[in-house]
Amino acid sequence: MISLTDSQKIGMGLTGFGVFFLFFGMMLFFDKALLAIGNILFVSGLSFVIGLERTFRFFFQKHKVKATSFFLGGVFVVLIGWPIIGVVLEIYGFFLLFRGFFPVAVGFIRRVPVLGSLLSLPGIRTLVDKIGESNTMV
Repeated sequence: MISLTDSQKIGMGLTGFGVFFLFFGMMLFFDKALLAIGNILFVSGLSFVIGLERTFRFFFQKHKVKATSFFLGGVFVVLIGWPIIGVVLEIYGFFLLFRGFFPVAVGFIRRVPVLGSLLSLPGIRTLVDKIGESNTMV
């Protein structure tokens, strides 16, 4: 079992609540307040989990400038009151930022019994194979 510090436990909670509020805000037709709360909780939770210095190093690398600007720009656009445009910008920035993790995540999910069989279905398999390749998400 992985041992977590108290700040990492708080960060996991904040990140989880952030994802919940983001999902719930989208389900309620892009509610501005819920999306704003979700964005703030997600980014602050990420900072608690991996630390402030590593968070800044992750977001502000030279080759991730475009991705970071789209992601943080989307957060800012949601905060000023244009939720649909902001969420679209955030999703694009999120995919650009975390595209290196997708092959690992797809490989892990394929080994999970029920989810692995779902990912093997004909229509889903081609999409998952494209997402699982690290060079296709440019």
